[in-house]
Amino acid sequence: MPVPLVLAPMAGVTDLPFRLLARECGADLTITEFTSSAGLSRDQANSWMKLESDPRESPFIPQIFGGDKVEMVTSVEMLQERADIIDLNFGCPAPGITKNCAGAALMGEPDHLIEIVSACIEASSVPITAKLRMGTGYIENNIVKLAPQLEELGVMRLCVHGRTLKQRYTGEADWKTIADVVEAVEIPVIANGDIIDAAAAQACLDETGAAGLMIGRGAIGRPMIFNEIKSQLGWNTKEPPWGEEDDIFESRLWCWNRYVELSQETTGLQHKWLKRHALAFTKGLPGSKAARTEMARNNDAATMAEAIKNWLTQKL
Repeated sequence: MPVPLVLAPMAGVTDLPFRLLARECGADLTITEFTSSAGLSRDQANSWMKLESDPRESPFIPQIFGGDKVEMVTSVEMLQERADIIDLNFGCPAPGITKNCAGAALMGEPDHLIEIVSACIEASSVPITAKLRMGTGYIENNIVKLAPQLEELGVMRLCVHGRTLKQRYTGEADWKTIADVVEAVEIPVIANGDIIDAAAAQACLDETGAAGLMIGRGAIGRPMIFNEIKSQLGWNTKEPPWGEEDDIFESRLWCWNRYVELSQETTGLQHKWLKRHALAFTKGLPGSKAARTEMARNNDAATMAEAIKNWLTQKL
């Protein structure tokens, strides 16, 4: 049975053009890369740039993180006129975040986490959702105990990554624990972790009974994964925008060209973003070393965009 497929918020990856591209490739929901509540509450331009949106991205779901309740509440209040849903991040394992007791580190401070969520919900007229890990991995995992408390506070939906803070992105995702969370609450639970293709998507749904699937690393350089999952599981019969041919260069060329077009329509061509996605879009393809040479050779964003287009075209 079809469930929503969600593009995970990923720092340095899910910029606005990429989120719009993922929507066109079959993602049902997209979420901004996680953004500092400290930066937002201080009205820092670089933080607010991460929350640019477009009418085609509906509902618009910004994700914020922070360990300071006042900063989190202030950010929620500032987002009221822009957001359709606000997602709170308690899942990021990056040391730069967790050292300040934010992200997944708050799984080790459940009372503080609950306090932050409660205050954010009280301050918000739009729904609040949360993304969490199973726990810190240094003490007993607490997500199954924490989830009903979040439901009682009024959290609309939970997303659970089946790893701990300690694991970061190593080892296998624990779908069994996600299944336990699904059983523990009535609100929708989105499963996240190790969903890299249609077979994994179906296996995760079978084991967890989740109300949706979130895809992160599996979509980096492969936004077509959303269409592939839906098509291979029989959830849709629409022809993909890159055509019927099952050609990896054909699909990546279409995605690259469309990413460039969406960038031009929204944020403008950003050299840093283009280089990052060019590396991801060409990774693993035969002859990708030559593509990396083209990236190094071109410091102008428009020239790089054209060079990667030409390289992919020559491979067809």
